[in-house]
Amino acid sequence: MTAPLGVYIHWPFCLSKCPYCDFNSHVRDGIDADRWKRALLAELVEAHRATPDRRVRTIFFGGGTPSLMPSATAAALIERVRDLWPYDDGLEVTLEANPTSVEAANFAALAAAGVNRVSLGVQALDDASLRFLGRGHSAREALEALDVARAHFARWSFDLIYARPGQTLDAWLAELERALALGSRHLSVYQLTIERGTRFHADHARGAFTLPDEETQAGLFEATQARLAAAGLPAYEISNHAVPGEECRHNLVYWRYQDHVGIGPGAHGRVAVPGGKRWTRRISGPEAWLEAVEQRGAGTAEARDISGRDLVDEALMMGLRLADGIDRAGFAAETGRDPVEAVGMARLQPLIDAGYIALDARTLLATPSGRQRLNAVLARLMA
Repeated sequence: MTAPLGVYIHWPFCLSKCPYCDFNSHVRDGIDADRWKRALLAELVEAHRATPDRRVRTIFFGGGTPSLMPSATAAALIERVRDLWPYDDGLEVTLEANPTSVEAANFAALAAAGVNRVSLGVQALDDASLRFLGRGHSAREALEALDVARAHFARWSFDLIYARPGQTLDAWLAELERALALGSRHLSVYQLTIERGTRFHADHARGAFTLPDEETQAGLFEATQARLAAAGLPAYEISNHAVPGEECRHNLVYWRYQDHVGIGPGAHGRVAVPGGKRWTRRISGPEAWLEAVEQRGAGTAEARDISGRDLVDEALMMGLRLADGIDRAGFAAETGRDPVEAVGMARLQPLIDAGYIALDARTLLATPSGRQRLNAVLARLMA
């Protein structure tokens, strides 16, 4: 009853597909909202059967674009979670949103439905960059949507993408100053990466645009960390910054390798079982998922148990993203092994000597230099 549980609910629909996005998102001319509500509610019931004695700490509506979800659907899902599980006082209920005027008009109804934290995909604060990124809003719309969010939600955040083609350090720092002036207590800043299967992958391969070189990208990352820390929003994870106490508690469930259930097309879950965790993945295609839920009560595509070294490696991949690193006692509670014993000093010591890893009796963490090179650090640590 004391172990926290996160509930992730995936709404897979968008008005358009962004050229950089490799998430499970889809464009449809229309959907049967009542049919989707019934299916998501049914899958919540199925997830509860696997976690009947847990206590829900967070709910997160991701996508896709869940701000396109009817507010009545959000209200029904939040109510069903509260009916099925006991839940924390001050339950965090986050919903991702795009800052268009259409979606901002839904914020009051979503707040009334029980959403108490919103994360807006602003991505850039100038119209030319927004057009390049394929966003459906202007900079003015984004600012207006932030005003609406501020009026309806006690906690709100927004995202920015940097290392865009031609972006200089001075230009990015000026954009960060404009972002800080908006007063958010949480800010997510992501470096633009080229993912397979996206339009940007094809465009980049044929030379339609180039990204800043590695030295410039490193400088942008370091300057971002320094400026946001100086402004009182230190990094608590590689890409996420917050005033202390304003971190996204749902994402901390992931990074601390705690348990969560995943509802909706393509959603993943990890729940403790004897000897490890049970990993589940839902069917990705929206129509195939919907039919599966209607036929058998859940759209599960895969389920398997994670144990041993695989369990350790997953916990390392998540925990070393955090600025606070891995709490060794918490890691042992989740995996059954102390991280130092599991990895071995033969692997750790060279990284400690190089300044990429720090270790004490309570904590194993990647230093700022280590987090900047985390993929390479993990390659040295993982089996």
